Amino acid sequence: MFHILVVEDDPHARRLMQTVLERNGYSVYTAKDGLDALELMDQKHIDLVVLDVMMPRMDGFAFTKELRDGGSDLPILMVTARETPADVKRGFIIGTDDYMTKPVDEEEMLLRIAALLRRSRIVSEKKLTVGDTVLDYNSYSVTAAGKRYELPQKEFLLLFKLLSYQNKIFTRRQLMDEIWDMDSSSDERTVDVHINRLRDKFRDSPDFQIITMRGLGYKAVYSK
Repeated sequence: MFHILVVEDDPHARRLMQTVLERNGYSVYTAKDGLDALELMDQKHIDLVVLDVMMPRMDGFAFTKELRDGGSDLPILMVTARETPADVKRGFIIGTDDYMTKPVDEEEMLLRIAALLRRSRIVSEKKLTVGDTVLDYNSYSVTAAGKRYELPQKEFLLLFKLLSYQNKIFTRRQLMDEIWDMDSSSDERTVDVHINRLRDKFRDSPDFQIITMRGLGYKAVYSK
């Protein structure tokens, strides 16, 4: 399931977007401005942001610039009443990926979100290719160096998540919430056990490595 963050200061518009997205199979978090959004992103993994421009404390432009200056390539869809060519141009220069003006057509918004997710390597066909390694989400299998591995579900989801975001650090808590869900009775040590199993299986991979970031968590690094 993809996780979308709706950043909108108007509570009615925020609830409406949340309802539309949840009805279409997305997991949705909400924030009332850019500062709230940044704080939430420190705790939750987000796949895409639907972002208003005019907000208190930190507006959409400042939020986007903050993410891009920090090296984040998280997909951003700006949804705003500001529709002058200058505003649109500013949004794209700062780093937004797409732009819609209010009132928003719900079907068009869903189509644009789907397109952004496809372009962000979280591909709709549920396959991820890293060098000669291919991960097939539908079968929880990995093909590498001419061999096919059928992984347990949690191992596969963990590997798929890390490889989908090269060089992005995930904390153990983030991975627990994403893969084992927040109600799981497992502790964060479970993540370490699964990481070690993946390393044992793919220790000779020429395509990627799983790196421990001491005191932080894990990240995947491509070798090519």
